[in-house]
Amino acid sequence: MSGTISVNRGENETVIGIKGRFNFEMHSQFRTAYQSETGSSKGRKFVIDLAGTEYIDSSALGMLLLLREEAGTNEAEIEIVNARPEIKKILETANFQRLFKIS
Repeated sequence: MSGTISVNRGENETVIGIKGRFNFEMHSQFRTAYQSETGSSKGRKFVIDLAGTEYIDSSALGMLLLLREEAGTNEAEIEIVNARPEIKKILETANFQRLFKIS
């Protein structure tokens, strides 16, 4: 069973909360969450809130990389927050701290 996604869109910031299992089953939901009505995510700040995330797999890492690419790669402002220690360790093992702000 996969998790659920909540989205809170502000004027320049989108907060995406992920509860439960962040895996491939969430691909479509996650993509919809970060794309605006016009289909562009460039110029927005994204906060990925993992407070309720129990599990993350390699497909979730891939989804985060796709978000970064669609948001403008090096210009993208993406922050991953509230990750449990075991999830933070996975992110660090994958060197995501070089690509994302993790707090």
